[in-house]
Amino acid sequence: MEAKEEVRARLDIVDVIGDYVQLKRAGRNFKGLSPFTSERTPSFFVSPDKQIWHDFSSNRGGDVFSFVMEAEGLDFKASLEMLARKAGVDLAMYASSGDQKLAARRKRAAAALDLSAKYYQASLARNQHAAKYVLQTRKILPKTIDSFLIGYAPNADKALIQFLTKKGFQPKELSDAGLVNRFGGDLFRGRMMVALQDGNGQTIGFTGRILEDIPNAPKYLNTPQTILYDKSRHVFGLSQAKQAIRKSGYVVLVEGNLDVVSSHQAGFAMTVATAGTAMTEHHLRALSRLSTDIRLAYDNDKAGLAATERAIEIAAVVGVELKVISLPAEAKDPDELVRQDPKSWQQAIEAAQPAIEWLIDHYAEALDITSASGKRQFTSSMLSLTAKIQDPVEREHYETKVAARIGVSLETIHSKIDQMADQEKARPKRKVKTSHQIASESAYYDDLLAVAIIDPACRSMLTQSLAGSLPRPEQQRLYDYLLHNKDASLTNIPKNLQDIDTYVKIVILRAETRYAPWSDQDRYQETARLIRHIEYENKKNKRDTLIDQLREAEQSGEDQAAHQLREQLNVVIKEIARGKR
Repeated sequence: MEAKEEVRARLDIVDVIGDYVQLKRAGRNFKGLSPFTSERTPSFFVSPDKQIWHDFSSNRGGDVFSFVMEAEGLDFKASLEMLARKAGVDLAMYASSGDQKLAARRKRAAAALDLSAKYYQASLARNQHAAKYVLQTRKILPKTIDSFLIGYAPNADKALIQFLTKKGFQPKELSDAGLVNRFGGDLFRGRMMVALQDGNGQTIGFTGRILEDIPNAPKYLNTPQTILYDKSRHVFGLSQAKQAIRKSGYVVLVEGNLDVVSSHQAGFAMTVATAGTAMTEHHLRALSRLSTDIRLAYDNDKAGLAATERAIEIAAVVGVELKVISLPAEAKDPDELVRQDPKSWQQAIEAAQPAIEWLIDHYAEALDITSASGKRQFTSSMLSLTAKIQDPVEREHYETKVAARIGVSLETIHSKIDQMADQEKARPKRKVKTSHQIASESAYYDDLLAVAIIDPACRSMLTQSLAGSLPRPEQQRLYDYLLHNKDASLTNIPKNLQDIDTYVKIVILRAETRYAPWSDQDRYQETARLIRHIEYENKKNKRDTLIDQLREAEQSGEDQAAHQLREQLNVVIKEIARGKR
């Protein structure tokens, strides 16, 4: 048995999800309020028989692993490790010999880091100077010290190494953990230490803040890249922030680790950081599993501006809503503001602007937009950013704001966009669907499959013409099966669908909870309605594709191809018009 199946076999999905959602029995299933939306009527279902869950309010679902991934903001590997610990399964037993060796190294590195965190905390308690700095200068409370594993690294060459060596650790193991410098001594010396923890709360490294300025010594020092710590993926404070992010519905993303510590202590526990590195797609994807409302609090300087512009590009790829928090002029960073006035930090968070709007204001202040050259620089900078916005309505919204800011028409802005497009004679017209639109369209197919599963009579309405239009491979597979097996029961999932059994079970749960109480006539009418809607949307998609192809043919001078495309387009437009009646 594979590790995944062993973990699944040892855990009951109701018990696992019950730690996050208050579930009540509803027939053979359990239901509760969605942990992913702010709904007030329970539409979140868990099936102990099928060991799957489905959230109708967000159209998400899956098995116990996918739930933990969604709820905890983890990838599959981290969710497997978390559930394996809960189930008492040793994952190393299921790895190859090479993987087992790496797993053993990672385990020893983690053990060394855990002991180091305890050592640093004990050192803090023994050192009056360090304790005064932490408790009085930084005003960090004991509960915060415990939560973030804050300690002190003695200013001695090999204090930590000697301690860990006595505990049985070898030099290679300490190197794996990132605890030694190039001379074989302690990496961290004379610093306030803050543990870097993964999403499950496991210590994977440290960040150290020097207590006294020393020439050529960095103020902050982080653990280097190790077999446990990857700065391009690590989100500081995530394990402590997850619950608050789910409750508030948004993430506050700051630059420094101590910004996070101060914010949590003041009650703003939805705060995290990408400390020590620039934001990456991995960071935003990890956060997007918990919330798509990301609020940045970067320094209002040239570096902060550049970081915000990069973040906008990444956010467009990941599909999150990015906002910018502006700090009052008297505060240089969130840590300072929180310690001065927590209410001002709260007001700044609540007043966060959409990132593009913030940049419009910033560039308008930085440039002389009353002059011709200032307007040119302003529009060039802003339109290069708005061009990366995928949703056309949102893109034009900001283009309108850019036009209004310098007192020109939207047509003038569009003319400049055409110039910036270089070889393009017109703005890109392809309509890129938002993630919400894609999810909404996918839900129609899920409903169609659900009603067809529970009522074989409805399968007679399924057609081959729809077979190639389903957006997801698992939907396509199930549709093909129902199309060619009009009377088959799915009580036992057939062999050729067992590799997508989780999805099939989700659709069956959807069918049981939504369509089982309906009459035969109502289910038949629902099937007809869903098919009409899907066919109508497919025709609109075909129209948009033909329009794009026609423009390309006209621009390249392919007259015959353009003529054929116009004829096809006219046919589709007429079909769409008939479909509206």
